[in-house]
Amino acid sequence: MKPMGSNILNVRRLLQKHGIGLLLLNLLIISIALASCGQHAGKGESADWQGLATDSTKPCQQRHYAVNSNFELFDDSILLERLPIKDSYALLHKGDQVVVAEFDVFPADSIDSIWVKLAHSEEIQGWVREKELIEFFVPTDSISEAIYIFSHTHVSYFIIIFALFVVMLIVRAFRRKQLKLVYFNDIDSIYPVLLCLIVSFSATLYESMQLFAPDMWQYFYFNPTLSPFKTPFILGIFLASFWVSLAVFIAVIDDSFKQLRPIAAIFYLLGVMSACIFCYFFFIFTTHYYIGYLFMAAFIALFIRRVIRSVGYKYCCGKCGKRIKSKGICPHCGTENI
Repeated sequence: MKPMGSNILNVRRLLQKHGIGLLLLNLLIISIALASCGQHAGKGESADWQGLATDSTKPCQQRHYAVNSNFELFDDSILLERLPIKDSYALLHKGDQVVVAEFDVFPADSIDSIWVKLAHSEEIQGWVREKELIEFFVPTDSISEAIYIFSHTHVSYFIIIFALFVVMLIVRAFRRKQLKLVYFNDIDSIYPVLLCLIVSFSATLYESMQLFAPDMWQYFYFNPTLSPFKTPFILGIFLASFWVSLAVFIAVIDDSFKQLRPIAAIFYLLGVMSACIFCYFFFIFTTHYYIGYLFMAAFIALFIRRVIRSVGYKYCCGKCGKRIKSKGICPHCGTENI
């Protein structure tokens, strides 16, 4: 039997055991990169989300994009009306890029009084309702395009089906004790559960913005950034959670391949990703009905309990080296420690 020693030594070994040094290194690198991005963004246009673009002739109308904003058509095709010429149209096809040229208000239009003039070229120009612009066009930015694709296609449903398939495969192997599974028959690391918690928190925060601050999310859609600096506080927390989850995932990969054989580690990581996908959609759905906050509180309590249990191990097995709570038979390898 090898005692862990003093409390300081115990904490030090716990940090090393869970690879927290690697996590801190990942966070440091990401923080430096984001800081440089934030400084670069500060030299350009202001990121104040309340400074909405307004038409000089119609100051009462506020929007999150302005004249000279660039968009790309994601629908199959659309007609631009060549106003004021009646029944004259310009045809745009999927993939055509346009620039916002002008805004105007047509109070008589019962569908949408705000119209936007788009220019594809000198010859192809015309007007569309603002609702059609938001629905069928996407800002020419990779982040905005990713948000649009994920929100307006059935990609999420395919992800759910794939996740269920992977979960069924893993559960079947787990019953035979052939594979490790997050929280149940887990590896000796707090990072997999922490990753699921961060993903769940991000999903809860995202749905909360959709419920209580949709204008903030629309601002982010038209002014995308991966830097949490110089953004609204809630949006900054959401972006920061994305980068923290990336750092934690790297730590999960490191711990998995340290403790498992390569094939087992790959299947374990599939299980971690499936668990994250499930947590994401579960908290999106439950937060929409306001009960997700209760589940989030329970998840946080569960994680704290897991951390306390991890710190509570005072000994490590003399044969396999894994941590155990007390002297006696090691639950991992069966060796008796006295």
